[in-house]
Amino acid sequence: MSSIWLCSFMSGLFATERRHPGTIAPVWEDLLRRPLTGRKVSLEPLTSAHAVGLRAAGADASVWRWMVVDNVDDWLEYSFVEPGRIAYATLVDGVPTGSTSFLSLAPEHRRIEIGATWLSPAAWNSGANIEAKLLMMRSAFEEAGCLRVEFKTDAENERTRRALAALPSQFEGIHRKHMLVRGGQRRDSAWYSVLDDDWPEVRANLERRLEPHL
Repeated sequence: MSSIWLCSFMSGLFATERRHPGTIAPVWEDLLRRPLTGRKVSLEPLTSAHAVGLRAAGADASVWRWMVVDNVDDWLEYSFVEPGRIAYATLVDGVPTGSTSFLSLAPEHRRIEIGATWLSPAAWNSGANIEAKLLMMRSAFEEAGCLRVEFKTDAENERTRRALAALPSQFEGIHRKHMLVRGGQRRDSAWYSVLDDDWPEVRANLERRLEPHL
């Protein structure tokens, strides 16, 4: 998809939204709800066919330490019914290894969140998360015309916060008592973002960091 064509298409799309509010969302979601394929990782829109593989990938309790739910079965149920979510199965060498999602879709503001991300411990530090972020952010910025991609995590989740800082993304502060998770635990959420202006630097950094894992 050429950048010239994309700019022309997105300008027309958002002009249509200004004239006819609500018309953009289905088209915008279609741009995002597509398989994304990298050299190491593939992201496939989540279906029931992924459930067996994801149950195996999510069997280790350490996966759920910082997630909204505390086991893979609850996660699967939640992922299929949550509104405003485009969930993916993350495949490494064709094997389901985890998941990630587009969340909080706001086409009228050209803003989206990437989150609900988890991987089997066997895939930690393997480059899988780096390439998944690269694929999703490239889709958001270069195909869907986003101006802002945002991330949130438990304020106490130092591992994820280090990963977000390493993108690099901008830390924007803490929302106190922001969510109730895992059966009612109060969670403070740390917020981060990458803007379209930041994207060329972030993309180059992700590509550089991915190279040793390929």
